[in-house]
Amino acid sequence: MRLGIFAKIFPGAEPAAVLAAVRQAGYEATQFNLACAGLPSMPDVVPADAIAAIRAAAQSSGVSLAALSGTYNMAHPDKAVRDEGLRRLAVVIEAAAALDIPLVTLCTGSRNAVDQWAYHPNNATPASWFDMATEMSKALALAEEAGVDLGIEPEQANIVTSAKDAIRLIAEMGSKHLKIVLDPANLFEHATPDEARSIVAAAIDEAAGHIAMAHAKDRHGDGRFATSGQGIVDFPDFVARLKAVGFEGSLVTHGLSAEEAPGVAAFLRGLL
Repeated sequence: MRLGIFAKIFPGAEPAAVLAAVRQAGYEATQFNLACAGLPSMPDVVPADAIAAIRAAAQSSGVSLAALSGTYNMAHPDKAVRDEGLRRLAVVIEAAAALDIPLVTLCTGSRNAVDQWAYHPNNATPASWFDMATEMSKALALAEEAGVDLGIEPEQANIVTSAKDAIRLIAEMGSKHLKIVLDPANLFEHATPDEARSIVAAAIDEAAGHIAMAHAKDRHGDGRFATSGQGIVDFPDFVARLKAVGFEGSLVTHGLSAEEAPGVAAFLRGLL
């Protein structure tokens, strides 16, 4: 299991400086965001010189590019907004293929038209699932052509809220290119430590064999997110269970400051 962090945790728009900071903080892998190369996260185009700069930065820093962010609202109530998101996702997928990045991470979205990460009461309707699944099918066609995997992350405020939902979508899509990104802090909102441990354990069992990446974010029992090791997620148990189901990918932390990154690296590496 490799230890990673969101590249966007570190300031700057020069890939060499950002990935050097990733390595200096104690990480060997990263979930990259094109904003770290001076571009929008979902750009209209990724110039050839940007691809070259990112590749050179990865080589010089020794940091593996484990994933590339391609998030947009796949369940936005306006189809025109979804269409524009898909168009930009195609650009991100093409960039991932050019950089030999194996995974593009997605957001299964929300009916909330303002914030793709915010809950909406219509998220649980069949119509919302249908729109998201239709979008996912189109995205998978792009990914399959490029030889890239797509990663969906169960989130309480999104259409896919659980490992069970994710497995359902994978079965519906029938594509080996659709994988799961599992973040323990996104599997529950309010819980006791014992409840959180049970929920996370059940999700790992459900998702086993489909997990492409694990995230390491924490949450307090009252629902507030926390830096890894500061909340109620049982990270020793989380990592042990990932190992038990044969997960060998990257454990990528986020939801922290650049100043906190070295301490979190030491904490997580002690579990690996």
